[in-house]
Amino acid sequence: MRGAGPAFTMGKGVSPGQDGDRKRRRVNAERPPRWLLPQTAQAALPVEVAGFAAGLTGNACECGFLRGIVEDTLAPIAILDEQLRYLYVNPAFVRVSGVPATAFLGRTLGDVLPDVQGPTDILVKVMKDGKPREAIVTGTTRVPSSVGRRLWRAVFHRLEAQGRVVGVCGIGVEASNLRRYLDDLENAHQRLAMLDTAATRVGTTLDVKVTCAELADFLAPSMADIAAVGIVEEESDGTSSPAPGILRLRKMALAAPEELKWRLRLLGGPEGYLDLPRDSVARRCMDSGRAWRGNLASDEVFQKATIDPKRARMFRAAGIHSLLFVPLPTAGRSVGVVILGRGDGSTPFSDDDILTAQGLAERAATSIDSARRYTYEHTMALELQRALLSEPGSPHPDVEVATRYLPSGRGALVGGDWYDSIALPGGRTLLVMGDVMGHGFRASVVMSQYRSLLRTVAASGMPVEKILGETDRRVAHIGLDRAATCLLALMDPQAGTCTVASAGHLPPVVIRPGGDSRMLWAPAGPPIGTELGDYESITVRMEPGTVLLLYTDGLVEQRGTDIDVSLRALAEQRLSAHGTLDDLLDTLLDGLANGVPEDDVALLAARQRPP
Repeated sequence: MRGAGPAFTMGKGVSPGQDGDRKRRRVNAERPPRWLLPQTAQAALPVEVAGFAAGLTGNACECGFLRGIVEDTLAPIAILDEQLRYLYVNPAFVRVSGVPATAFLGRTLGDVLPDVQGPTDILVKVMKDGKPREAIVTGTTRVPSSVGRRLWRAVFHRLEAQGRVVGVCGIGVEASNLRRYLDDLENAHQRLAMLDTAATRVGTTLDVKVTCAELADFLAPSMADIAAVGIVEEESDGTSSPAPGILRLRKMALAAPEELKWRLRLLGGPEGYLDLPRDSVARRCMDSGRAWRGNLASDEVFQKATIDPKRARMFRAAGIHSLLFVPLPTAGRSVGVVILGRGDGSTPFSDDDILTAQGLAERAATSIDSARRYTYEHTMALELQRALLSEPGSPHPDVEVATRYLPSGRGALVGGDWYDSIALPGGRTLLVMGDVMGHGFRASVVMSQYRSLLRTVAASGMPVEKILGETDRRVAHIGLDRAATCLLALMDPQAGTCTVASAGHLPPVVIRPGGDSRMLWAPAGPPIGTELGDYESITVRMEPGTVLLLYTDGLVEQRGTDIDVSLRALAEQRLSAHGTLDDLLDTLLDGLANGVPEDDVALLAARQRPP
């Protein structure tokens, strides 16, 4: 390169001339600018270049020192002319680009490395006003890189000679690893934010089907165009059993836009399950606990993943191009699998997508497993409760009875509520409503003992207050460790009366044929099992068609509400004595129960049939 004076500088100066000096562009295309060479080598240079180099520093040592810095630095350095064509690149620039130095000379960045985005607009500004500027250079070079798209931070300076702009010099530092670190950090933050959001939207109930639907609805569209959830079928539904070695997966939820959902409505066939052989993708995914990804998969891969060619065609018809299978892992096993699909307009699944999906699946699996165990335990508890409670005894034909038992929502625990109706001599029917203190299996066992004991004592024909007293005495004798409230109501259709005695239980409600309701208050004695005895009874007239309603405290007790207010609300319910007793109980529960009750509810309605 040739200059027309003694100085070649970086910094501010006057604007470039219109025609320029062609002589200053005469360069040796095979070597770096000769003004970087030591003075001992200048004899081989053209006179004008050697003169310029001598005028640059006037010192051979300094010139050689400058060359050593430029040639040996790890920072890529490039010099470009006014048309942004390369005049020089140092060895570091060659190493990061993977292109020989000679391939750059006289050409632009886009000519040599089309996949690298250069800051052309910034270079023009630097040459125009002389102010150094920083810029970001990104792209892929011919050198393989683990970070994919690389990034450099570069500083550009204007080059001037005798007041004329001759080009620009750029010095870069690669920041690809820092950029990747920042990207990974941002992805991690987004992943954590998604997991936090999922924690409030997935697993809000102890219902397995609801939990699976919440998971599918969250995943589509947040992570995929479609999301399907299936869980292992542990018990056969009775229609058929899977063949040996086959794992049956119950289809629980499918989330997708309406158009896709319509296309996939028969995915897996009309059955509500999917049978998985050992070599299927979903089965291997669940057995290994590892996700499986099929990006831009071929028809053969789709068929292998979906087991059936018909299912593969359904996915294709819906525009799905990539699949991701993620197991639902718990301690020691997978309870199911999540299938995600992306279609036209969506990118394939990335490694970050897999990490996010696995994190969501792990949390959801815990909720699904808890819901399954709760459902199983709750079902078993209810079966035990029904077995212990069984059906009430048969009243006399002239008394009709209807009952209800509503378990609490506090868990899988059964309670100590019970009811009974016992036919006694003389056409009389004894109605029983009781509640053992506490919850759990122990309370249920004690309840069954109370129930049997009351039946035995009632068979003696004692008055109702004596039945309570004798039961209290026997409870103390056999050593039952839980007290119980109890209400006895003896209906005598022939006499047209009802005699009531209470062992600390809530009063019954009398619903007359005319429509009015009222509480039937009887003297409240101590609960059975306290050994205090001393019970009293009252007898009232009971015209035919009158309904007597017995209940446990779960019907009226509500947190934060006074019991007297709840009892008054019960008495003010507009209940009809003319319809069926089943309809009456349903109407009562609809009017008073707010969602799942906090305690067990037992109900018994009895009515004397018209003559």
